Amino acid sequence: MRTIILLLALAFLLYGWMGHRTQSNAAAFLPDETATSASNQVDFETQIKPIFQSKCMPCHFSGGQMYSSLPFDRPETIKKLGDKVFTRIKDENHRRLIREFLTQ
Repeated sequence: MRTIILLLALAFLLYGWMGHRTQSNAAAFLPDETATSASNQVDFETQIKPIFQSKCMPCHFSGGQMYSSLPFDRPETIKKLGDKVFTRIKDENHRRLIREFLTQ
């Protein structure tokens, strides 16, 4: 019985350590949403627009009710609104990336 308990304890410790290692190592291979190109330029089409597509569709995209007045598929709209675009953008990594885009 003692052996089983010790083995289970060791398995839990090892699992916890491996789970932690796997998460931190996996993060190194995932694209960082806050990463910018070598020139420190944030690309609207590949980095900013997908954020708004995930949060502001369909209203602010083609065919949506708000598209004619606030088209979020256009960089000039986002730059015009500035920090006001954070109404639905709560993720701090997304906010940081948008702020970098706004300062370009």
